[in-house]
Amino acid sequence: MRIHERFINHFNTVREHRRLVREGCFAVGLYRQGLLHDLSKYSPVEFFVGAKYYQGYRSPNNAEREAKGYSSAWLHHKGRNLHHYEYWVDYAASEGIGVRPVKMPVKYMVEMFMDRVAASKTYNGKEYTDDMPLAYFLKGKRIIVMHPETKRQLEFLLRMLAKSGEEKTFTYIREKVLKKKFLIGRLIHEKR
Repeated sequence: MRIHERFINHFNTVREHRRLVREGCFAVGLYRQGLLHDLSKYSPVEFFVGAKYYQGYRSPNNAEREAKGYSSAWLHHKGRNLHHYEYWVDYAASEGIGVRPVKMPVKYMVEMFMDRVAASKTYNGKEYTDDMPLAYFLKGKRIIVMHPETKRQLEFLLRMLAKSGEEKTFTYIREKVLKKKFLIGRLIHEKR
């Protein structure tokens, strides 16, 4: 594939992924996050690398990582997007402990859930099923450096999606996880 074709295809993949995340975020009341999701993918350091390593069936960051031993695009991306659990790793205050995962704020955990669903839809196309995001998560669960509570919440939602589908899961997220309700076309927050 020529570079201009990879450029266009990568642009379309990012655009489609962002559209799917936006739909999911809007369905649960995370409008701002839906609009701002993954905007850094359009920055030169991420976009040009993504176009260079574009394959269409997986993240170009994996191809860059295989070629160079690391992904410059991913290092840039995860440091600017709060919906990635890797953003939430910090040094422990106590000496000798090193780095540790920090519990993600719920709204970013939900955006991470939407990101995983959208990525599965983007890369699997018409073959997508609601159990795919869970299968991907379970494949790497043992090595994920994620706060145990965040990991538990994410896995719970992915299992619900696999068992009950999007409509029930999104309703649960909106009403129980985020404590939001729609009233006559408006979104209002319940007091916690």
